[in-house]
Amino acid sequence: MHYLNYFMGEFMNTNWKRNIILFLSSQSISLFGSMLVQYAITWYITLETQSGTMMTISIICGFLPTFFISIFAGVWADRYNRKILIIISDSLIAISTLILAILFLNGYDSIWLLFVALAIRALGSGIQTPAIGAFIPQLVPNDKLTKVNAINSSIQSLVMLASPMLSGALLTMATIETIFFIDVITAALAVIILFLFLHVPAHAKALSKQTISYFEDLREGFKYIKNHSFIKTFFIFSAIFYVLVGPVAFLTPLQVTRSFGDDVWRLTATELTFSVGMMLGGITMASWNGFKNKLHTMSLSTFTMGICTILLGVVPVFWIYLIFMSLVGIALPIFNTPSTVLLQEKVEGDFLGRVFGVFGMISSSMMPLGMLVFGPLSDRIKIEWLLMGTGLLLFILSFFLLGNKVLIEAGKPVLKPER
Repeated sequence: MHYLNYFMGEFMNTNWKRNIILFLSSQSISLFGSMLVQYAITWYITLETQSGTMMTISIICGFLPTFFISIFAGVWADRYNRKILIIISDSLIAISTLILAILFLNGYDSIWLLFVALAIRALGSGIQTPAIGAFIPQLVPNDKLTKVNAINSSIQSLVMLASPMLSGALLTMATIETIFFIDVITAALAVIILFLFLHVPAHAKALSKQTISYFEDLREGFKYIKNHSFIKTFFIFSAIFYVLVGPVAFLTPLQVTRSFGDDVWRLTATELTFSVGMMLGGITMASWNGFKNKLHTMSLSTFTMGICTILLGVVPVFWIYLIFMSLVGIALPIFNTPSTVLLQEKVEGDFLGRVFGVFGMISSSMMPLGMLVFGPLSDRIKIEWLLMGTGLLLFILSFFLLGNKVLIEAGKPVLKPER
């Protein structure tokens, strides 16, 4: 085992730049196609049905499968070759999209087929996310994790910025089937890059014979999280954080419509400034790397988001509103990057998949669950009051983060545990 770890370390040290460029390139290509289809499906359902119920069903189909598969996918990411899992999930999404395109071309264009496609895509994403989170530390030296995760965040933000505009343009010039085929092609390219050009040894647990059952692995994962003081505390904090950012993530378009006007350009400007802010936040983290103690960086982000969320509920001028929206966008990667790196550094390699699986469940579910409360409340009280209230709680949370000895101790720079 020591020889294997030594070999993997030497392999990574000599090839890591090439490998991470190949990996991020493949995932960016895949994400671009996926986002084109995601927006195209959403707008197609909106234009064809003009039904809030149908939109709600589409959101559920795109959320629940990811939530339920994440914990199982985390175990798979620890038991099996993570690169192969990513390839399988990309292939699953591509095949489902290809079948959907063929059905639509042959006149079978029922809305329920789009719901099925969204659910399958959500399953693929749920399998892929913990595998990617656990796979990156296999490719990147410990001291480069922050920079690489920040670069990845910037690339994703750029794709998120370009995708809705290009998807909308394509829908006006071509059919939705054309966009489906674009996604199939981009997914195929991503799979080819990973399969033919990215040569990385599987992690130690995947190479060894599995001596315990799948469900025993799952139980061991929960036991590991329960007994790991940092992970348990961090997950509790993250759950609270994601609930509190729900209003600024979901209710600000409705606030803009109610308070500033229902012009489409205002909604577009809000989305663009937020996306540009996220891209700038990723670039900031890639060049700065944050404070030596990662918890200080996360606390600064939480503090900034709290102040800006409060101000979003106060400012009466739209262009000033956009400035604070962009600052929220900048702050989000400054929180997400060090939190991801902390898990990659602190969690033993054999448990990374399961930990990222649970973290994926938390990050994907807390905002929608919070909206079960904030959504109905927004029809009874002004959204500005919800923003000011949640912003104040985020402001307070940033100081609790600084005062938590377990988290502050974990945030200190240390050597990565042997994988």
